[in-house]
Amino acid sequence: MKNDTLLLFPGERLDRVSRFLSTRIASAAAACAILTAGILTPAPAAAQTNILPLPAPQASTVPSNGDVNPYGVAFVPATVATDGTLQQSGILVSNFNNSLNLQGTGTTIVQITPQGKTSVFFTSTVSGQQGLSAALGILSDGIVIVGYTPSTDGTSQTAGPGGLLFIDRKGNLLGTISNPSLINGPWGMAVSDQGNGFAQIFVSNVEAGTVVRLDLKYDSTGEFAQVADTVTIGSGFAHSGDPAAFEVGPSGLAYDAGADVLFVASEVDSSIYSISRAGSLTESAGTGTLVIQDATHLHGPLDLALSPDGHLLVANSDGRNADPNQPSELVEYGAGAKFLSEFPVDPNNGGAFGLALHSLGQGVTRVAAVDDNQNVLDMWTTVVR
Repeated sequence: MKNDTLLLFPGERLDRVSRFLSTRIASAAAACAILTAGILTPAPAAAQTNILPLPAPQASTVPSNGDVNPYGVAFVPATVATDGTLQQSGILVSNFNNSLNLQGTGTTIVQITPQGKTSVFFTSTVSGQQGLSAALGILSDGIVIVGYTPSTDGTSQTAGPGGLLFIDRKGNLLGTISNPSLINGPWGMAVSDQGNGFAQIFVSNVEAGTVVRLDLKYDSTGEFAQVADTVTIGSGFAHSGDPAAFEVGPSGLAYDAGADVLFVASEVDSSIYSISRAGSLTESAGTGTLVIQDATHLHGPLDLALSPDGHLLVANSDGRNADPNQPSELVEYGAGAKFLSEFPVDPNNGGAFGLALHSLGQGVTRVAAVDDNQNVLDMWTTVVR
């Protein structure tokens, strides 16, 4: 659609949605049984190898208008049509600050090729729709969804509830969702897309301490998306404004589709929670289950990603529990919440924000993570044996 409002039908239960959720409910008990043994489905011993690599090639995330403070990272799916601006091998990065480094005022999403070339994919031109956050995802048809959490002066004191922007593969705005009772400070996102015209989008709200699920219907043209249902599946997460970090609260999300479990990074208490039956819940599960509380290695976790072998990667923002001896760390946990390794993206605190993984098959995985201090994207390819 080509207007500025994305239609919401929260009371309508589409047949496709109902069939999907029925399948999820039937398998939920088995998924919960698996999880009782630890944070993730136990991996074979051979998979207990560290995925974090040596220092990686870098690319600038700064567009021509000078936006800085890169937040969200998302790989472009191989299913996206090639007639648009999106490139199947590209990586999108959203910018939170403008050229004056004022938080909540960035307006751009840049696309970076594997060779490190940066170009502007999208610029928000509507007043109030700025401060593009780490809530960034892409559907299989090329529709890009990004959260915005705006500020008028760069501080959390003037932070607005923001919303979600829906953008086509050519960089055109399709529609928006701006409903404070649903989206209030979108900070992190996870996308579960089966590629069959139905997707589930999970969004964390840093200003409300909640996690919501949007059940979306879309078509193959990449020009249409409709919300079939919305559910607040998580609530009660600690959150507050912060002079340095802007806002802290529930942030990064990682969804294990096989187990129907959503992992939630909590910046305030430097912990990771899990919400079971995330794809089928019809009401809030509160904060879910605490699965990692590791004051040694977690320092204000901002983003999460799951590796193909079930390892959980965490990007530390250093917004809470900062340690100068462990600055800007990416942390890897294996089965049973076992700490495996850590890797700094910057020698100073406050550099690790957005993080994403993309499996190429045969154990080959692409990894991308922003260094917010240097305004660059680290990119590497690793083999999980």
